[in-house]
Amino acid sequence: MAWQLFRLGRMAYRKKWLFIVAWVAIIGVAVTSAVSFKGTTSDKFTLPGLESTDAFALIKERTPDAAPDGANGQIVFVAPEGQRVDSPANRAAIAETIRIVKSPHVTNVTDPFTTGAVSKDGTIAYSTVHYDVQGFSLPEEDTEALKSAAGPGEKAGMRVEIGGNALQEIPEEGASGLIGLLVAAFILSITFGSLVAAGMPVVTAIIGVAVGNMGIIAASGFVDLGSSAPILASMLGLAVGIDYALFIVSRYRHEVKIGKPQDEAAGIAIGTAGSAVVFAGLTVIIALVGLSVVNIRFLTEMGIAAAATVAIAVLIALTLLPALFGVVGRWIVGLRLPGLKEQDPDAEGRVNTMGRRWGELVTRNKAATVVGALLLAAVLAVPALSLRLAFPDDGSQPAGSGPREAYDLITEGFGAGANGPLMVVVDVKDAPDKGAAVQAVVRSLDGIRTDVAAVVSPIPDPPDPNDAKAVAEYRKAIADGAAQLDKNGYAVITVVPKSAPSDAATEDLVGTIRDTAKPVAERAGGEVYVTGQTALGVDVSHKLAAVFPLYLAIVVGLAFVLLTLVFRSLLVPLKAVLGFLVSVAVALGVTVAIFQWGWLAGLFGVDKAGPIMAMLPILLIGILFGLAMDYEVFLVSRMREEHVHGATPLDAIVDGFQHGARVVTAAALIMIGVFVSFAVLGPNAIVKTIGFGLAAGIIADAFLVRMTLVPAVLAMMGDRAWALPRWLDRVLPNLDIEGESLRRHLEAGEGERPPASPPAPAAG
Repeated sequence: MAWQLFRLGRMAYRKKWLFIVAWVAIIGVAVTSAVSFKGTTSDKFTLPGLESTDAFALIKERTPDAAPDGANGQIVFVAPEGQRVDSPANRAAIAETIRIVKSPHVTNVTDPFTTGAVSKDGTIAYSTVHYDVQGFSLPEEDTEALKSAAGPGEKAGMRVEIGGNALQEIPEEGASGLIGLLVAAFILSITFGSLVAAGMPVVTAIIGVAVGNMGIIAASGFVDLGSSAPILASMLGLAVGIDYALFIVSRYRHEVKIGKPQDEAAGIAIGTAGSAVVFAGLTVIIALVGLSVVNIRFLTEMGIAAAATVAIAVLIALTLLPALFGVVGRWIVGLRLPGLKEQDPDAEGRVNTMGRRWGELVTRNKAATVVGALLLAAVLAVPALSLRLAFPDDGSQPAGSGPREAYDLITEGFGAGANGPLMVVVDVKDAPDKGAAVQAVVRSLDGIRTDVAAVVSPIPDPPDPNDAKAVAEYRKAIADGAAQLDKNGYAVITVVPKSAPSDAATEDLVGTIRDTAKPVAERAGGEVYVTGQTALGVDVSHKLAAVFPLYLAIVVGLAFVLLTLVFRSLLVPLKAVLGFLVSVAVALGVTVAIFQWGWLAGLFGVDKAGPIMAMLPILLIGILFGLAMDYEVFLVSRMREEHVHGATPLDAIVDGFQHGARVVTAAALIMIGVFVSFAVLGPNAIVKTIGFGLAAGIIADAFLVRMTLVPAVLAMMGDRAWALPRWLDRVLPNLDIEGESLRRHLEAGEGERPPASPPAPAAG
C-alpha cells in the first residue's frame, strides 16, 4: 500500500495542475449541485418504539388535527407591585396578547383565567401557546410573533417573560469556526515557523469542509435531511482536515530538508504519513457510521454526513496536498517567521528535543509512569460513576435570558413541575365502560402522593348542587366529554409534578405512574401511556443510556480489528482501545464534577448545576474517538516504522515519539483551543458542556494517554508489543503502513529518482 500511495503522491506532485484543476472542477460541481438540488430540511424528532412517542402516534391516529408533540411557548405575566393580574386593565392586556400571538402554526392559546394558570396570590399568570410543529421546525414568522407578544402586557405596566421549547434553535457554529481557524493558524505558525507550511493545512481543511457541506446541501434535494446534519461534519471535518495535512506536511518538510528530490519527498510523505492518514480516517468513519445503531434520525444523519466529510479530507490530503507541494516548491521550508527558530525533530540524528526528553523520561520510569497516570485517571474519572443523563430544560438557560426568567417565574408562582407537566393518555377504545376506566385511572393517580402537585382530570368536579347554572354547565360538559370519549377512544389526564422536568424525582415519578396506572387501566379494559415533552426526554435518555455500551462495543471492536491490520500486533491495538476508554472515563468524570456537581461551575459561566445532556456520551465517543485514533496512528506508526527498520524496541519508541510528539501536540492544542472556546463562550449549558467534555477528552487522550501511557506501556511490553501469532500473521494482509516495501523499491532504483538536490539551507 505504501508503494501505491508513494506513486500517487509523486504523480500528484509532477502533474500538479492536472490534480488542482480536477479539485477545482470538484468544487465547482459541488457548488453547482448545492445550488441546483438544494432541498428543504426537516427537523422533526422521531424515535419509534418509545412509550411517549407511541402515545403521540395514537393521538394523531385518532385525532389527525392534533399535534401532541408540537412545540409550546409560555407567556408569563407579572402584575406591577401592589396589583393583581386579574385587574380589568391587566386582563384586557392579557386578552390582547392572546389575540396577537396567533400565527400560521398556532393551534391553541390558553387563557390563564379559564385554565387556572393564575398564582394563589394573583400576581403571576401564564398563557401557553401550542403549535402544530416541533420547535426546531417552527418558522421564523411564528417565533417572531411569540417574541413580540410581550407588547400589550408591558404597555399595561406588567413584566412579561417568554419561554418554552418553541424558542429552541439548532445550535450554530457562529464564531467557533473562525476561532478554530485562528487558533490553528497560530499554532501551525509556531510549529513550522513558516507561513507557507502553516497555511497549507488550514487551506486544505477549509476546502474539505466546503465540499462536504455543499454535498450535504445537494443531498437534501433527494433525501429528507435535518438542518443539524452539517454541524458535526463542519466541526470534525475541520479537525481531521488540519490533522491529516499537518502530519503529511511535517513528513514532507523532513524529506526535503534531508535532501530528497521534491517529487520523491512528496511520494514518501504520502506513502508513509499518508498510509497512517488512510487508516486514521477509516477509524473515524467507523465511529461516525456507527452512530446509526442509536437509531435516532438526526444522529444518524450527522454521523453519515461527517463520515463523508472525513473521507473527503483523506482524499484531499492524498491528492491535492502533494499537488500544492509542487506549486510552492521549496518555499515550504522558507519564508520563515522572524524570531522563530525551528528545532526539527525529524532531522537526521537524535536531536535533544523536549519530545525526546519526555519520551526518555517516561520509558526510563515506565512502571511509575503507568501507575501514576492510571491513578490520576482513576481519580478524575470517579465522578462519572454518578453520571445522570437528561434533556436540559429552560432552567439550564443562562441567568437573565427570557426563557430562564419565564421558567423561574412559573416555578415561583406554581412550582417547578408546572414547567413540565406529564400527559397520561388513557386508551379506552376497547373498554366496556370508557368513562369508568378513565375515572379508575384518575383515582389511581390521585393516590400517588409523592412528588405530585396536581392531577387534572378530563372529568370536571361536581359543582355545588344549589348552583343551577353550574350544574347545567357540568352536565353539558359531562355529556360533551362522553361523546368525545366515544368518538376518539382516549382521554388525557395531566399530572403536574412537584419537581422540575430534569430532576431525578420527576424521572422516578414517570416510572411510578406507569407502574401504578397501567394495571388499573388493564383491569378496566384500557391501556395507559405516559407522554409529554418531559416523559419523552426521560424515555430518550433511557434509550441513549441503554444503547451507549453497544455503540461503544461496536466502535472499539471494529477499531481493534482495523488497528490489528495496521500494526500487525494484538497488544498495540488492545492498548490503543483501552487507552481510549480511559480518555472517555476522564472526560465524563470531570464534566460531571463541573456541570452536574457544580465544582468550579462559575469559572465556565454555569450558574446552575444539573444532569448532563443525554446525547453527550454518544457525541463524545463519536468525535473523541476519531481524534484519539489520529494521535494513536500518528505516534505509533512512526514507532513501528523505526522498529521495522531495525531499531531496538526502546529506541524505536523514543525515536518514533520524538518524530510524532510535535505534530500530535500541535494537533491537540488546536482542537483544545476550539473546544475551550465553546466551553467558555457557549450561549448555553448544552454547548458549554459539549465543548468542555471534548476539550477534557482531548487533553486526557493526547497528553495523559498517547504521550504518557502509550510509550511507557510499550516500553514495558518490549518486543512482545509487535508480536503476532504465526497463524494470524499468515492470514492477515500486509498493509505495510510503515513503508518497508517503499524503502525496498527506492533502494532498488524503482523510484525513477533524478539526482538529489542539496539539503535545504539552514533557517534564518
